[in-house]
Amino acid sequence: MTTENEVREASKRFYAALNGMVKGETAPMADIWSHSASATTMHPNGGREVGWEQVRASFDGVGKMASGGHIELAEQLIQVAGDMAYELGVERGQITLAGEKVALSHRVTNIYRRESGAWRIVHHHADPSPAMLELQGRLSKKA
Repeated sequence: MTTENEVREASKRFYAALNGMVKGETAPMADIWSHSASATTMHPNGGREVGWEQVRASFDGVGKMASGGHIELAEQLIQVAGDMAYELGVERGQITLAGEKVALSHRVTNIYRRESGAWRIVHHHADPSPAMLELQGRLSKKA
C-alpha cells in the first residue's frame, strides 16, 4: 500500500469515528487521534482545543448533544511529506444537535502524523458553520 493510501485509510477511520460521534458514540475517536499535547482542533462551532484531553472533550460534548446525521468528505486532496500528511476537502452532510437538524457544508483541513507506525490525526480545522453557531447561541441563552 502506498503512503498516500495509508493516509486515505486513516481518513476513512476518522470519518467513520466522526459519523459515530453524530450518533452519540465518541469512543472510536480515541483510536484514530494522536493522544499528544500537540493535538489540536478548530471545529465548525467555534473554539480551539489544544492537547488530546481538550480535543477528546470537544468531541464528547458534541456527541452528548447529537442524535443522528451523516458527514462525508468530498473533494479530497492528500499530500504526504515524510511522517506528516495533510488532507483538504469539503465536509458535507447534516447532524441533529439538541433535536434540531443542521446542514453542513464547509472546507476542512486535517493533518496526520505517523506515530509508532500508524497514521494518527493531529489536527482538524473546519470553517465556521453559521448554522451551528446560531444554534449554539440559542442553546446558551436557554441555559
